[in-house]
Amino acid sequence: MKVRIFDENHEKDLEGSINEFISGNELNIVDIKYQVSIAISGDDQIYCFTAMVIYNEK
Repeated sequence: MKVRIFDENHEKDLEGSINEFISGNELNIVDIKYQVSIAISGDDQIYCFTAMVIYNEK
C-alpha cells in the first residue's frame, strides 16, 4: 500500500492533479482523504486544499 499527498491553492488545481495522477497510472484506489485549511493574513483569506490518495499498484 502506498500514499501520495497533493497540496494546491485552488480546488480545481487539486482536482486536476489528482485526476492526472489517477489516469496516468494503473492503480487500485483504496481511499482519498480530503481537507481544506483557511488562514487569515491581513485582509486576505488563504486557502490550502490537500488530499491524500491511498492506493495499491496493479
